[in-house]
Amino acid sequence: MLLGVNIDHIAVLREARKINDPDPLQAIGIAQRSGADQITIHLREDRRHIHDEDVRKIIDNSPLPVNLECSVDPDIVEIVAELKPHRATFVPEKREEVTTEGGLSMDEPNFSNLDKAIHYLKAREIETSLFIDPTDEAVRGAKTLGVDWVEFHTGTYANIYAMLYTNLSKTHHSIKPLEIERSKLKKLLKEAITQLEEATRYADDFGLKIAAGHGLNYQNVKAITDIEGISELNIGQSIIARSVFTGLEKAITDMKKLLS
Repeated sequence: MLLGVNIDHIAVLREARKINDPDPLQAIGIAQRSGADQITIHLREDRRHIHDEDVRKIIDNSPLPVNLECSVDPDIVEIVAELKPHRATFVPEKREEVTTEGGLSMDEPNFSNLDKAIHYLKAREIETSLFIDPTDEAVRGAKTLGVDWVEFHTGTYANIYAMLYTNLSKTHHSIKPLEIERSKLKKLLKEAITQLEEATRYADDFGLKIAAGHGLNYQNVKAITDIEGISELNIGQSIIARSVFTGLEKAITDMKKLLS
């Protein structure tokens, strides 16, 4: 299974002090040496971590394919078209969110905006992907739009897992709607995995290439790697967090071993 390493959180650390260190570009060589298959970055409209100059430097200098996550904002799409990453993954954005909270909406006018952006980038030979919830409706929408990839949002699964098998419920980050009996959490976890399995089979039947990501870490990733049909995982925060203690190279190689 392929591993895309999301290096946004290196830029998060840089922006916390508003200086030029650490530089996300320095992670590229380490990622390649450690067995990563792809670099993933997200150019948000609010530029809260990755900035335009980061994207340009990373695309120009990365020996690994670059997967650029972005919104359908016309200005952002123009930047993507100019810089030509290997792939553009359209994701939803809300200014007030801490991180991406779910998959793309297929309702109008978002569907029409996606259609325009996808055709614009495909005409420039840029692979396209949609970050979607694992539902039949979202998969059908992706097929209609003609993308090359879908990436399933695994955040629901990851949240349930964390509330069930970690101490998250005892912290100030506890997820209130999931403060329920363990037996109910186990049932929800099984349902979340089943939903991902069924959506993967559905997307595979349509001939779509399939990735997954969001909230995946060293403890919860195995159930996702066991799903036949998913060929790539994009993982960021947990790898960068572990690298604080182990170094980035070991953090990536440890994750790559789990995916193997």
